[in-house]
Amino acid sequence: MPNSVQPEQVDILLKAGTVITMNPGREVFPDGAVAVRGDTIVAVGPRSVLQSGYQAREILDYPHDIILPGLINAHTHAAMTCFRGLADDLPLELWLQEHIFPAERLICRDLVYWGTRLAIAEMILSGTTTFCDMYLFEDAVAQAAREIGIRAVVGEVLYDFPSPNYGEAAKGLEFTEMLLQTWRNDPLVQIAVKPHAIYTCSPDLLQRCGELAQRHHALLSIHLAETQQEVASCQARYGATPVEHLLNLGLLNHRLVAHHGVMLNPRDRELVATHGVGVVHCPESNMKLASGVAPVVELLKLNATVALGTDGCASNNNLDMFQEMDTAAKLHKVMHSDPTVLPADTVLELATRGGARVLHLQDQVGSLEPGKQADIVVINGDQPHLVPLYNPYSQLVYAANGSDVRTVLIAGQMVLKDRQLLTMDVAEAMARVVEYARSVGRYACK
Repeated sequence: MPNSVQPEQVDILLKAGTVITMNPGREVFPDGAVAVRGDTIVAVGPRSVLQSGYQAREILDYPHDIILPGLINAHTHAAMTCFRGLADDLPLELWLQEHIFPAERLICRDLVYWGTRLAIAEMILSGTTTFCDMYLFEDAVAQAAREIGIRAVVGEVLYDFPSPNYGEAAKGLEFTEMLLQTWRNDPLVQIAVKPHAIYTCSPDLLQRCGELAQRHHALLSIHLAETQQEVASCQARYGATPVEHLLNLGLLNHRLVAHHGVMLNPRDRELVATHGVGVVHCPESNMKLASGVAPVVELLKLNATVALGTDGCASNNNLDMFQEMDTAAKLHKVMHSDPTVLPADTVLELATRGGARVLHLQDQVGSLEPGKQADIVVINGDQPHLVPLYNPYSQLVYAANGSDVRTVLIAGQMVLKDRQLLTMDVAEAMARVVEYARSVGRYACK
C-alpha cells in the first residue's frame, strides 16, 4: 500500500460485496476491492483502504457481487464444440474408435478455429480465464486464444497413426517443435507436448515426446489410466500399469500432466504424488462415459497436485467449470459416504490454485495477489438463487453457475463486461459452427 498522501494511479479498481483471494492464507474480504495496473494486480484488500490509496481510470462497483480468481479448465478439447451431442450414451472405447476418430480424420483447420472460438466464448461467459487444450490443428487454437485474449496452454495431439493435420506420425514432433518456437515468448499462449495416450502411442514415440518436452522446458500432457480396459491392455502389453509404464520410460516427473487418472491403484497414487505429477480430474466426462471416479480424495491426502477440467464438449457436453465444481464435490461425498470430504473451499482451490500448479502457472495466476496477473471474475450475487450469502465458497460451488458470471478480466483486459463479450463476435462463431455441423454429422468437413 502506498505511503504517500496522493493516491497511486491504477487502471481499474474493482469493488464488490466479497473478494475471495485464494491466496495461501485463504483471505476473504467482505466489502473488498482489487486494484489493477496494466496486466497486473497491484493490491487486494478492504474497499475503504483501496479507495483511499488508489485513483483509478475506471471503477467497477458491484456491491452485491463476489470477486474471485479466474477459473482454470486444466483439460479440454476446445474445438470439439463442433461434436457436441454427436455420439452420446456410449462407452469410451466405442465412442472414441467408432465415432470420434472417424469424424476427426476428415476435419480441417477452419473447423478447429471456429469451434475453438465458440468454446472460448462459452468458457469466458462461464468464468474460465485459462484453459489447457489437446487437439488437432493446435496452431488454430493458439491463434483463436490470442485473438480473443484468453490464457491457454495448447499442444498438438500426437499418436502413431496419420493425422489429418501433419500427416504421418513422424511429422507430429516436427509440428510440435514449430509451435514451441513460434509461441515461445507469448504472454498468453504456451505450448505443451501432448501424446494422446499409452494405447495410441508407442514407447518410442512417448520417449521422444518426453525428450522434446525436456529440451524446451515444456509440459508433457497425456490421457492416463482413464478406464479399466486401458489398464488391462497396458498390463497385457507391457506388464505394468499405465503409471508404471511411464515410470519405466523415464517420463514420470514434475513435467507430466496426467488427464483423468481414474484407475490409479494405491501404488500408482504414491508414484504420482512422489514424482510431482499433476493430475486433472474430469468428473462429468468420466461419469458420462462410465469410466469411473478418480481417487481425488486419496491423492490429496498424499499431497498430490490436482486440478479440475471439463474435457471436451463431445463427452461432457459443456465447458462450465462451476458445474464441474459442483459435480466434483457431490460425487466424492457419495462415493465415500462422507459429506465432509472435498469441501467447497477445497474444490474451488482445485479450479484455481490447483489448476495453476498443474500447469506450472502458479507464479502468474490462480489467486488474487499483488504481482500476479489480473485474471479476475465477478459473479452477479444479486439474484434469488444466490441470496442470502453465509459462506462464499459454498455459494460458488453449490449455488452458482456459469451464467452468473458478470464480468471477466484476463491479463488486465476486460474481455466480458456485464455479460457482453468485448473481444469477439459470438454470433459469428455460432453460425460458423452450425455450418460445419451439417457436414460433421456425415463425418466430412467442407
